[in-house]
Amino acid sequence: MLVETIHCRGHENVRATHRSTLEITTEDFLTPRGDCIICVSADKALKDLREEFKEALKRGAKLKIVIRAGDVEDEVTAYGSPDLKLESPISMVIRKSDYIDGRTLAIRANKSARDLKRELVELLQNPETEVTVELIIEEEKA
Repeated sequence: MLVETIHCRGHENVRATHRSTLEITTEDFLTPRGDCIICVSADKALKDLREEFKEALKRGAKLKIVIRAGDVEDEVTAYGSPDLKLESPISMVIRKSDYIDGRTLAIRANKSARDLKRELVELLQNPETEVTVELIIEEEKA
């Protein structure tokens, strides 16, 4: 099992209403237009992930994303791809589609920002909320 843990914070402009993506950013600001961003001031971006983790994603591994704030958590499942670049120094984007660019962490997700528990989103709208995001690869595709 491979695990990467990201620590980030909520922000008053978190909307989490995007239909096809969700995003975590290292930037400390967020405009109301960033409706896919769920937390800011992340301590890791794609470029910071360990090489063995990136290699597993590039082999198409199944990825479990656990988002925790306070005593509320939600889980997203997505998949890696050989086409992933995993190079962004600023953000990581999880997509429902198969679209890949330099900011894409995983594709074919079962949830986007708008599908997250609204109870969690309320916590994510508070700048004082400390958020933990766990990226978990339990087993790889053969």
